[in-house]
Amino acid sequence: MKATTQKNLKTVGITVFVLIVLNILGSLYFQRFDLTKDKRYTLSETSLNIVKQVHNPLSIKIYMDGDLPADFRRLQQETRQLLEEFQAYNSNIVFEFVNPLENQEESMDLTKSLFQKGLTPINITVDDKGKQSQAMVFPWAIAVYNNKEVNIPLLKNIMGATTEQKVKGSIQHLEYSIADAINKITKDKQKKVAIIKGNGEMNEIHIAKMLMQIRESYYIGPFTLDSVAKNPTGSLEALKKYDLAIISKPTETFSDEEKQVLDQFIMNGGKTLWLVDQVAADMDSLYNQSGATLAYPRDLNLNDMFFKYGFRINPDLVKDEQGSPIKLATGEQGSATQYQEFIWKYAPQVYPDSQHPIVKNLGGIKFDFASPIDTLKNGIKKTVLLHSSEYSRTIGTPSEINLNIVTEKTSPQDYINKGNLPLSVLLEGSFHSAFENRVLPFKENSFLAKGKPTKMIVISDGDLARNQLDKNMMPVELGYDQRTGNLYDNKDFMMNCINYLLDDTGLINIRSKDLDLPLLDKEKVYENYTTTQFITIGLPILTLLVFGLVFTFLRKRKYSR
Repeated sequence: MKATTQKNLKTVGITVFVLIVLNILGSLYFQRFDLTKDKRYTLSETSLNIVKQVHNPLSIKIYMDGDLPADFRRLQQETRQLLEEFQAYNSNIVFEFVNPLENQEESMDLTKSLFQKGLTPINITVDDKGKQSQAMVFPWAIAVYNNKEVNIPLLKNIMGATTEQKVKGSIQHLEYSIADAINKITKDKQKKVAIIKGNGEMNEIHIAKMLMQIRESYYIGPFTLDSVAKNPTGSLEALKKYDLAIISKPTETFSDEEKQVLDQFIMNGGKTLWLVDQVAADMDSLYNQSGATLAYPRDLNLNDMFFKYGFRINPDLVKDEQGSPIKLATGEQGSATQYQEFIWKYAPQVYPDSQHPIVKNLGGIKFDFASPIDTLKNGIKKTVLLHSSEYSRTIGTPSEINLNIVTEKTSPQDYINKGNLPLSVLLEGSFHSAFENRVLPFKENSFLAKGKPTKMIVISDGDLARNQLDKNMMPVELGYDQRTGNLYDNKDFMMNCINYLLDDTGLINIRSKDLDLPLLDKEKVYENYTTTQFITIGLPILTLLVFGLVFTFLRKRKYSR
């Protein structure tokens, strides 16, 4: 056998051996490599733990296929790549992309069934070199597991943003959307949420959308404080079985016995979410002949409790130049009614600037007749989650609120050193009881003067969690304003608060994940369209043509001799 042949056989043998060793090591050790700068395809620890919960086949259908606009093709591609990552860690996860508009005969029935499931399409304007056309897209997916079904929103609705900005924000929230859906559909509910009743709180129909969202992840039930008058000790023991109590816009005074029940629930480690209106005022009372109403302080008998916990909700109203739009009739008598959009300064539109996971990456949040919150020094950690703009100030009450304020002229000088008023505060630590060193309203053997470590969130607007009702008296999406058609991030903020209070911080951290998503500048593309076409299409063809001519010339010259 020749030496060269032996050498070749040896090389082949070594190559085969190395490949076999690599295959064996690959089957023993699982590792994936993410070469992106921002590690966008590296699943977080929370997502990996959620994936481990999938023990049976989990099917995901994504209704975003076919001839899509460029921005949505990007969203489709990112969705596919991220689902491939989930599938790589658990083969029980399977997915497919579906075009709901592909078959004209079946598309009508399919779109109708998607509508019934709450999967509403969006109509977008496609701008192609100045030519505009309309396209309908279903940016949704449905996950099915053990006969349970959950919708996955793939497009985040950011108020006032372009389609490009919405897609970018949606890609940032993609891992959260998928992980949250898988968690809801596979995890058994454990924690319990009590909706406090008995003091004029909002009716369930007005917080229906929030309740429906909570119900997907936690047990939920109404808890009426009326029973405190007859059996305060029994009521307290019953409330202690819950993990979180939500007090949504009470309008009637709390008795001392009811306060002690809530206080001792907190002292025993219970979490609380306070949505409190310290001033009585609402938009409905303004729609009358005079277009005015009286805003006055509301006495709930909670001030001493709040003061002990380390905060105070002042009986004032926040007036903010960064208000929400409102439409008012401006047509003259005898003519067709015309509506004009104004800025309503008593409905602050708040854009979070805190890096806390509860509010990070959230869009605009709408308040209605909010009050400023003061924080007091008492050893409790306090984090301001939301505050008004720098061009805001307080209005004392009682005072008249009039719709004519929309025509008021102001200047920045009116707001010097008056703005950035706290509207929502997170408090964490071991609270002291409001009844410490006081005569107790009712005898309690297990009374705690100083509580276990816990958390509470205070929001100085009870209507923040309120959903509007449509003409059929059915609840619309939380954060959606029917008068203007704007969708605010109230729902995401409320759910982030609840998840954080119940220690589901992993999912919140996924939501606040930062990604660097460079997108094309369409204006530059249009300006340099011909040049770009030549570089990407014409230049390669021209290069091949020149190479072919040179090669033919050299070949002829060589062989013609």
